[in-house]
Amino acid sequence: MNSLLNSVTQHGYLLVFLVALGEAAGLPLPAALAFIAAGAAAAAHVLSAPAIFVDAVIAILIGDTLLFFLGRYTGWALLAGLCRLSLNPETCILRSAESFYKRGRTTLVFAKFIPGVNTMAPPLAGSMRMRPLQFLRYDSMGAALYVFAYGCLGFLSRDFVVKLTQRVQSASHVIGEIVLLAVMVFAIYRIAQYRRYKNTDIVPRVGVEDLARRMASEEGGDVIVMDVRSHGYYDPGASRIAGSIRLEPNRLAEEIKSLPKDKDIYIYCS
Repeated sequence: MNSLLNSVTQHGYLLVFLVALGEAAGLPLPAALAFIAAGAAAAAHVLSAPAIFVDAVIAILIGDTLLFFLGRYTGWALLAGLCRLSLNPETCILRSAESFYKRGRTTLVFAKFIPGVNTMAPPLAGSMRMRPLQFLRYDSMGAALYVFAYGCLGFLSRDFVVKLTQRVQSASHVIGEIVLLAVMVFAIYRIAQYRRYKNTDIVPRVGVEDLARRMASEEGGDVIVMDVRSHGYYDPGASRIAGSIRLEPNRLAEEIKSLPKDKDIYIYCS
């Protein structure tokens, strides 16, 4: 934090711009801390608060817009890439998508404050074919709220930030060892969880060719293929597997009751 505060003071607007742009583009950079440090610098009359605000919001919009259009043209592939560090990329995408299904477009206003969703929201909106101008309107509000909140926090707690950075500097050696230990423990935990997930893959899968052969065989009458794509990926005019039946994910509990018990059911999602 101390080095970040000093860097913001020395390099000012360029550093805030680059950190905000990097985080918005999906890099693991601490934009919130940069805004707090910039707010403290503004309180000390080292930087201009309005200039910081405009600088950071523009950077976030550039990064978010880039991911929005990448999500629009690459779809699930980009979302899976962003979730690559997750134990289960599909679960990562699902958790992010739930915010859209429950709150709609307003998710973009608060997405920056939610770890995981902050990076996933723009490409998810793009993959769901949200209109660009509509995206920019809501994303601008979200970026402005994000920068304003953390910038004000740094501005109002300038003395606390200075004291905190001084203490961090005096205890940097101990903190470095603690951080290193925490990283090692986390890495071991993730490896163990990854192996556990792979060893307990509870979702049986079937290859496309295998399913196609079975549907074309005499046993095809005993097979039901269900389309469970979520809203934004599915609409009545979308291409889908011939003969498949739509299963509404938001009414899953009710629709399951009507499914036959004597047939093999295969489902596909986004």
